[in-house]
Amino acid sequence: MPDTVSIDNPVYSKNTIEFVTVAKSFCDFLENIDQIDKKKFLDTMVRLLPLLYLKATLLPKNELIGEGEPEVFATETQYALLVNNIASMLGSDDNYLEVFHPDIALSDDSVAASISENIADIWQDIYNFIEVYRLGFDEAMNDALYYCRSNFETFWGQSLVNVMRALHSISHSESVD
Repeated sequence: MPDTVSIDNPVYSKNTIEFVTVAKSFCDFLENIDQIDKKKFLDTMVRLLPLLYLKATLLPKNELIGEGEPEVFATETQYALLVNNIASMLGSDDNYLEVFHPDIALSDDSVAASISENIADIWQDIYNFIEVYRLGFDEAMNDALYYCRSNFETFWGQSLVNVMRALHSISHSESVD
């Protein structure tokens, strides 16, 4: 049973609830990836990812109140299956050149990235966040919110915008139709 709801609690702020809604839609869509064709995948991702990014930028700042990191729900098997399903669907379109990779400045070579791995990386963090929210314990939700926002700022936010560039290119190419 959830703790008493406080109006000032960032866990229940309007922006957090809106992020939870979009994040859940993202996870639900990817849960059925094996039943989705390439065009539907691209159409949905180019709409859903910018919304996810926007909602993540509006998340309230909060402080950790627990002593450990939130529970991890995403398994290696789920992650690998998601990567494989997306990579299989996209075929040769799965790989793209990454121009914002930290190693690019140290090399004359291009750095390749994978749409499927980037999407799975984003999914993993979002899925863990959503699963903690599903449990409904304020302290755990608070800390999950903290880590989700922090991971957005340091990791998956950049992955999201990078993969958007690749998805935009593919979705507007003639080969998708």
